[in-house]
Amino acid sequence: MRRTVLLRLAAAALLVAALVLVPRWVHRAAVLLLTAVFAAYLLRHLVFLTAALRPAPAEPAGPVHPPRVTVLIPCHNEAKVVDGLTTALAALEHPADRLQVIFVDDRSADGTGDLLAAALGDRPNWQLLRRAADAVGGKSAALNDALELATGEIVVVFDADHQPAPDCLRELLRPFADPEVAAAQGRCVVRNPGDSVIARLVAVDYLCGYLVNMAGRARVFGLPAYGGANCAVRTEVLRELGGWNVASVTEDTDLSLRVWLSGRRIGYAERAVDTELAVTGLGAYYRQRYRWARGHQQVCRDYRGQLLRSPHLGWLEKAEALLFLYVFHVPVLCVAAVLLAGLELSLPGLSTVGLLWPVAPLMAAGPVLEIGGGLIRAGAGRREVLPLLLFPFLFVVSMLLCTRALLDGWAGSRYSWVKTERTAQAPNARGAAA
Repeated sequence: MRRTVLLRLAAAALLVAALVLVPRWVHRAAVLLLTAVFAAYLLRHLVFLTAALRPAPAEPAGPVHPPRVTVLIPCHNEAKVVDGLTTALAALEHPADRLQVIFVDDRSADGTGDLLAAALGDRPNWQLLRRAADAVGGKSAALNDALELATGEIVVVFDADHQPAPDCLRELLRPFADPEVAAAQGRCVVRNPGDSVIARLVAVDYLCGYLVNMAGRARVFGLPAYGGANCAVRTEVLRELGGWNVASVTEDTDLSLRVWLSGRRIGYAERAVDTELAVTGLGAYYRQRYRWARGHQQVCRDYRGQLLRSPHLGWLEKAEALLFLYVFHVPVLCVAAVLLAGLELSLPGLSTVGLLWPVAPLMAAGPVLEIGGGLIRAGAGRREVLPLLLFPFLFVVSMLLCTRALLDGWAGSRYSWVKTERTAQAPNARGAAA
């Protein structure tokens, strides 16, 4: 811990020293680079928004015969939420003889395993896998153990706090009518937006994430991502790729890259809706998003070279995939822009600060437009719009956590998968944030 703190301080000191000591032309070049990067992401947001607001393309017909499906649910200390999940799974509209459900009790200490055992009842197609206390921890390891028992052609994953709609599975399977599609992602909706201001902001974030960002990536580039829950992947492909990466804390992003690099596609099933619980406190939000940033940045380091060399993606697809990979670096660049502006205002003789003014609106315009598009598509009312005044605060939090994640990654500090804390079970209200 002490070594990590010292390395962070050293990195920050070097950054400030570099900004102070470098020649003026370097400052100008840095400003121009920041402007170009933010402009590229703004253009990306505009493209996604335009595509998302157009009439949706016709949904694929789906498989002629319902495929055999294995649903995997990793559970670590999920006693607060598993009852709602099991009720939702029991209502799924899929032939029981074509459905296998495997719950993984991942070393729980709160009675989760006993609740799941009771839920099995007289359902012969439901199974419970209890992992040993000394088993390797983490979601990926739990899923890989369950994968060994999977008999379905397609593996579907739900997190323990999720509640899929009855038709969710049917809609999620539609993209697999295309043999080139190896995986598919459904749409997740927050069902507890009324629990706190943070939960409501996360709910709005999900609206723009799925209704604009994911929809835009699917419609324009054919590159939606596999999101880790309410998602599906062909069992044969998953096993060929080696399962989920236990070294990654964002196993979903890691698998997305491996699917793309194998020459296969990921589909997006927007009508495959399930609900989940958003974090309700700022501390939980920070820890969750730090994990996302740390994992996403690591995936970027692991795969960017392979991505550029891939024969399976065109140059436009590579450009979009790179922008996707670097998305958790953008808040770090915002920190750099703020530092650069502060230094240039405080140091005499530097006249490049005027060049920074175009950067500020570029930093903010893209996310604002995307959020607006999500609210429009969702038909949101005034109640959802008012909390948006706090989004700048959350963006500052993102700037801090993404910068810390990047510095920690560079320093090589150890980090392992951290479970998101659950609040008490929220009522099943699928339309609350839809």
